[in-house]
Amino acid sequence: MTAANSSSIAIVMGSDSDLATMQKCIDILKTFDISPEVRIISAHRTPDIAAEFADNAKSNGVKVIIAAAGMAAHLAGAIAGRTPLPVIGVPMQASEGPTGMDALLSTVQMPPGVPVASMAIGVAGAKNAAVFAVQILALSDDELAAKLDKFREDQTAAVIAKDKKLQESLGN
Repeated sequence: MTAANSSSIAIVMGSDSDLATMQKCIDILKTFDISPEVRIISAHRTPDIAAEFADNAKSNGVKVIIAAAGMAAHLAGAIAGRTPLPVIGVPMQASEGPTGMDALLSTVQMPPGVPVASMAIGVAGAKNAAVFAVQILALSDDELAAKLDKFREDQTAAVIAKDKKLQESLGN
């Protein structure tokens, strides 16, 4: 039996406007047969719910939390301050403001002792958050580690195939 299960990874986002980007994260997790718990929780608009989620995540079987938010992006830090679990932050681009740099700085600039693993802004960050969460779980799950190895092999094969196609189109 695999240690990764439907509740081993939780994805929280500050707004439903983050869902299109975070769907990329969800999709990657599903390729590893992980169906994450997905919630909309705001550190600022629903602080009590955010606190309750963070306080109870471990006892609810969550092993890794991925938190996505834009603008002030306090969600990952607010959760990290209340749980011993690893928290992965995904800064989001807001429709207004400095195109995600504010969210990136809020996510990456955590005080000592309250770490958040900060990913890139947007889709690349969402995808990498999924892979990083799987890497964490794979440390104690051989079945998941094998799936991660296959994922990396498939990535390598895809790049090689694209290069081959390019070389053929160039007549090389």
